[in-house]
Amino acid sequence: MTQSLARALPLMLVAMCLIPLGDSAGRILGAFHGVNPLFTAWSRFGLGFLLLAPFALSWRALGLLGDWRIWLRALFLVGGISSILMAVKTEPIANVFGAFFVGPILGYFLSALFLREPITPLRTSLLMIGFCGVLLVVKPGFGMTPGLGFAVLAGCFYGCYLTASRWLSGVGRPKDLLITQLLIGTALLLPLGAPSWPPVTGDVAVWTLVSALGSALGNLLLIIALGLAPASRLAPFVYMQLVAATVLGLVLFGDWPDLLALQGLGLILASGLATLALRPHR
Repeated sequence: MTQSLARALPLMLVAMCLIPLGDSAGRILGAFHGVNPLFTAWSRFGLGFLLLAPFALSWRALGLLGDWRIWLRALFLVGGISSILMAVKTEPIANVFGAFFVGPILGYFLSALFLREPITPLRTSLLMIGFCGVLLVVKPGFGMTPGLGFAVLAGCFYGCYLTASRWLSGVGRPKDLLITQLLIGTALLLPLGAPSWPPVTGDVAVWTLVSALGSALGNLLLIIALGLAPASRLAPFVYMQLVAATVLGLVLFGDWPDLLALQGLGLILASGLATLALRPHR
């Protein structure tokens, strides 16, 4: 394992647990409290911005708003978060994340195509093995319900976001990149989210905060990790989100994984660990 990957991997794994936590909170808001997913998406960006602005907002960060690439990257994230929150309102979270995992495959090949990051047949094969594990969890014949359609769309947005994050890792500091995407997301979703403001109760307030914090901190750690190591090396570990989603589904919603799902999780973990053993491509 290279030194850069050794530094990036722990950050990546924590990020991959925080992001499903935020989406699980979004499912609780939508499925059990009737909160509009677009409000949840808007509040996630807005609260994340308010919480981090005292530490991250600066003239240097605001200067990045003149770069069209910053807006494109933020649009990918807005589309991904809005789509996955639409999906989890009606679908089990493990199924949503299974369909969502078209994202790492897309991000892997986009990084090779546009960023000239190296790919090898062996690494590609291991990534596809991890994806087979995802299929065991999801058990396709999806039926392609509208919810799973939103999950696939979220995965496509997320694959583009992963590649854009690596592309822009040298443009600004991680906290600058994070605060700009939160600001842009808040502005873009304002006309859609604000009119859907729900009645404020204790439960709604708590889960809205969990949703915002999970997403904001998870994406900050993701940005830092992608600045330390190539996206093509980190791509298999994005599958850890599915492991976290399965555990959260069990704890929060009583969704017990069956034998095939457990076998799929084993394949996902095996493919990620095997990737660590590969020598870096020269």
